[in-house]
Amino acid sequence: MHIVLLASTGRAGRTILTELVSRGHQVTAVARDLGKLPADLPETVKIVRDDLGSADRIAEIIAGSDAVVSAFGPPRDDPRFTSDESYTDLLPDTVKRIITAVQKAKAPRLIVVGGAGSLEFSPGVTVLDSGHWPKPFIPIARSHVKAFAALRASDINWTYFSPPILIDLGDRTGKFRLGGDNLIKDEQGKSWVSFEDYAIALVDELEKPVHERARFTIGY
Repeated sequence: MHIVLLASTGRAGRTILTELVSRGHQVTAVARDLGKLPADLPETVKIVRDDLGSADRIAEIIAGSDAVVSAFGPPRDDPRFTSDESYTDLLPDTVKRIITAVQKAKAPRLIVVGGAGSLEFSPGVTVLDSGHWPKPFIPIARSHVKAFAALRASDINWTYFSPPILIDLGDRTGKFRLGGDNLIKDEQGKSWVSFEDYAIALVDELEKPVHERARFTIGY
């Protein structure tokens, strides 16, 4: 498959890129700072510099692809990330441009690396409203909710992949559980996964679609 990976240099983007390459897919890796990409990428990876600021330009990049994956998120090293929702709203604004680009290019599919805040923590209560969500990350969670709403309102073939509450670099175990709208917790009540296992599940979904025009989630 030819996959266009938008924002391919963050933790999610790089692990997804590694997983795609390991399975032999042709990848167009799009990044604002190409210096953050691995230096030893194979010939199956095409590199494109872009900041995702133009829907027309995104449409040019993704034309002819089999699927698009967006791992975009506002840079976390900006102090506004934990205090200013107008800053984290770069996320839904960018997702809306990507949706427009997918429409223009007639791309068959878009998978978005999502957020956990809109998952159901308990019946009728989202993670964001449960009291278990860290206060500094409320702005980005609210922005993820807006991005998810934009996807649901669109007419494209979208998939929104929510991580659990905790996700970090770790081991590629291949052992995890998948779900729909409900937060997944382990036997100790912890909701977590590694980026490496998240990447496995995302590429599995690309190869064998199960959650088209739907959200799914992951956890141990």
